[in-house]
Amino acid sequence: MRADATLNANGTLTVAFKEAGLGNNQNITYVLSADATATYVCVNRGGANPSASNKTEVSGPVSATGTFNSGKNGQITASLTVSPPPTSLTCPPGQSLQLAQVTYTNVTLTDTTNGIPAPIEGTFSSGCLLPNVRGAC
Repeated sequence: MRADATLNANGTLTVAFKEAGLGNNQNITYVLSADATATYVCVNRGGANPSASNKTEVSGPVSATGTFNSGKNGQITASLTVSPPPTSLTCPPGQSLQLAQVTYTNVTLTDTTNGIPAPIEGTFSSGCLLPNVRGAC
């Protein structure tokens, strides 16, 4: 199985993969898992994160599951996407909750039907997603 990860501009992580030699018309279930750390901030109408207390970091496992059919050629080409872990931070009226940065580690795609893991090397870090927001990152 071949798999490649891409960190998207919105902070999600997509893993595109291809697996061959599966046999025709097989339903195969995949799980994409990772450890993620995300920083969320409250942004006011002036485009700033006005207070250090309006910033929170959350960490935890994230995952996505999908079942795909191998079709008549016995292979699957597909992708799965995970999102940053959710936050319980609530922003005051007039401010919006936004994702400032996210990092994914220990990224693994597993064919759970056949027990075939495909670890994806590296750390995927967004850097600052809100470069124009003062105090966000």
